[in-house]
Amino acid sequence: MQKIRSNKLKGFVGILCICFLWSCDFSNSAAEDLSAQIIPEPKTMKVGEGRFEFNKNTKIIVPDSLKSVAEILTGKFETAAGWKFEFVSKKPETNYLIFDIDQELGEESYRLQADKNSVEIKASALPGFIYGVQSLRQLLPIEIEADSLQNIAWQIPEVTISDSPQYSYRGSHLDVSRHFFGKEYIKKHLDRMAFFKLNTFHFHLVDDQGWRIEIKKYPKLTEVGGFRVNQEDKHWNARTENDPEEEATYGGFYTQKDIKEIVAYAQEKGIRVIPEIEMPAHVMSAIAAYPWLSCKEEPIGVPSGGVWPITAIYCAGKESTFDFQEDVLREVMELFPGEYIHVGGDEATKTNWETCPDCQGRIKEEGLAGTDELQSYFMKRIEKFLNENDKTLIGWDEILEGGLPKKATVMSWRGTEGGWEASKQGHDVIMTPVSHMYFDYYQGSPDNEPVAFNAFTPLHQVYDFSPILDSMSVKQKEHILGAQANLWSEYVATEAHSEYMLFPRLAALAEVVWSPEEKLDWEKFSVRIRKMMDRFEIMGINYAKSAYAVQPESEIDLETGEITIALQSEFPDTEIRYAKGDSELTAASEIYKTPIKIDSSSNVKAAVFENGELMGAVSDKAYTFHKAVGKPVSYEYQYDDNYKGGEETGLVDVLKGSKYFKDGRWQGWINNPAIITIDLEDTTEVSEVVVGSLEEQGTGIYFPQELVVEVSKDNKDFEEVAKVERNYQPNPAAKIENFEISFEPRKDVQFVRVSIQPLAKTPKGGNAWLFLDEIQVK
Repeated sequence: MQKIRSNKLKGFVGILCICFLWSCDFSNSAAEDLSAQIIPEPKTMKVGEGRFEFNKNTKIIVPDSLKSVAEILTGKFETAAGWKFEFVSKKPETNYLIFDIDQELGEESYRLQADKNSVEIKASALPGFIYGVQSLRQLLPIEIEADSLQNIAWQIPEVTISDSPQYSYRGSHLDVSRHFFGKEYIKKHLDRMAFFKLNTFHFHLVDDQGWRIEIKKYPKLTEVGGFRVNQEDKHWNARTENDPEEEATYGGFYTQKDIKEIVAYAQEKGIRVIPEIEMPAHVMSAIAAYPWLSCKEEPIGVPSGGVWPITAIYCAGKESTFDFQEDVLREVMELFPGEYIHVGGDEATKTNWETCPDCQGRIKEEGLAGTDELQSYFMKRIEKFLNENDKTLIGWDEILEGGLPKKATVMSWRGTEGGWEASKQGHDVIMTPVSHMYFDYYQGSPDNEPVAFNAFTPLHQVYDFSPILDSMSVKQKEHILGAQANLWSEYVATEAHSEYMLFPRLAALAEVVWSPEEKLDWEKFSVRIRKMMDRFEIMGINYAKSAYAVQPESEIDLETGEITIALQSEFPDTEIRYAKGDSELTAASEIYKTPIKIDSSSNVKAAVFENGELMGAVSDKAYTFHKAVGKPVSYEYQYDDNYKGGEETGLVDVLKGSKYFKDGRWQGWINNPAIITIDLEDTTEVSEVVVGSLEEQGTGIYFPQELVVEVSKDNKDFEEVAKVERNYQPNPAAKIENFEISFEPRKDVQFVRVSIQPLAKTPKGGNAWLFLDEIQVK
């Protein structure tokens, strides 16, 4: 795991409260501790020694226009305390919360002041008041999130907060095309965005695998494009092409009434909603509904899984294509009142344009250099239409190719280079690079995580991101609007999984785009996010504890036969405990201080504990010593240069691979079988061979189809002692299997040859990869 760079945390003081019925005394250090749980970190915050306590007689003074903001808090009290606060027009002498308009503050700025008598929130506009309420909410005990009555003192520290955002664009993206999520979940997500002061929801409504927004002029977009054949039992990238006549039952869509409801709900939370209507690629759902939109005009089915390359795209040569786009966008613009419309523009493979008479005619007619400029023409024409309707086009960074539309905003995803170039050209930029902002990536070891895209974005990596690059000029930096986290849903089929991928990483993004750069400190954030996880529990969020997970790093000295195991977790200063062999891992197990050493077969279990409680997943690694450890290995067909884990000794070094096929432990073959001979260097008795293999069908890695074991005394005459055959089975997730091949004991064996045949063909007709990590000889 990447080492965490941070300043040393100088100290952390816990809360010590002695509560009697409804009262609790706060020391100043306790108040500071309570205030330190706000995420994102406020710009300035001063904590006093006193406290304010809400009770059933607390009064609320708020303008009618802001009553809905006050109700964010009062609704929580009504549920958790059973109090229905009285709204009054005249300020009492004490025991009140007041909302005061201050036009000198920016639209998203607020001031929060609390003393023993009252609480005051000042802002100039709805967003600022919402953010003030969210900070006040986070100052309250976490039981304020409960859905039942709590017997607790509802106190906050005496505090003065002056706060405003670092960036104007603070975004969260949800892909509802690959897997559909209902409007109630979207509203729940908007609530959580507001909780962390995020202000932009990017609504990815259109992609190859589903069209999710009702367009009245083109009803088949949702009737046909909104549904696909159910292949959810297979890995996303192993799903096969659908016949357009096959019954499609999996999917869903939002009616225009649903969309209006979502947009209105977001506005109440201070959140703008940006729809994404993909073009010219990622539109197979539209072409399935209306084949005339493509160059070939052939019927296709809505794909159930991954498609690459994406060649079925809109025809840029036919005028009817642009009529369709404008018709669709007119209805979309009526539903989304904000400034921006996102039109995609990414990953278009233009091979059909190269042979399409209409596209080639357009290129000649417009004097374009080729298909890249044809896509630029497409985007510029759409931008002109949007600009005429007072909208601004946003596109992924591919819209740079062939020339940017004049007023377009660029969303830089393939790294930060696109954002750098767009800002140099004077265009606004939203940074959302795959390296830090793709939340469909794993956040911990795949061994302990639900299926995800095969890459990593751990919590600290999100927190380490800066939307602005040091190499940018002052003028370029002015064009960086902010950053956005993207949750693509190829592998995310349920609400619980979606929450798991979003939290706590979304909180880290929120702090990066809100708090001043000088306030960002990973170790201090690590303390606050762990407190926030307690709040997540009460809020019912299915958050990930991946940052607690212990990551073992193992090395073997083949000369001495000793393995050294180092343990670490992503959070700093954690209490890691471990147990070896059959010993149970408990809060009383040995505390990890220095690397563990073993020289015989053993399991090593490890986990983080806090206050005697197990935090996160238990790491349980088996280290099995066997007769072939460190012995010479020869290969009839060499492993692939890209997957040569451990090289010559990699299959006999005890160290096993994880479910992440790029972890450096796996050896891979394609187009050839793996035929491996191990020289035991002396004759011995052999009765079992165990072959460790990985399957990840989405990346083309499959379990072997056949395994044959042969033994020999002289490396010339081999006797076949066992054969195992395995038929293909669909598998939607990564899986490791140890193929145990037992046979009658053979004496005087020095050479063991294992011949492993890969799956003949994948379900899509390609060649299958074969991945091995260890061959044990017993």
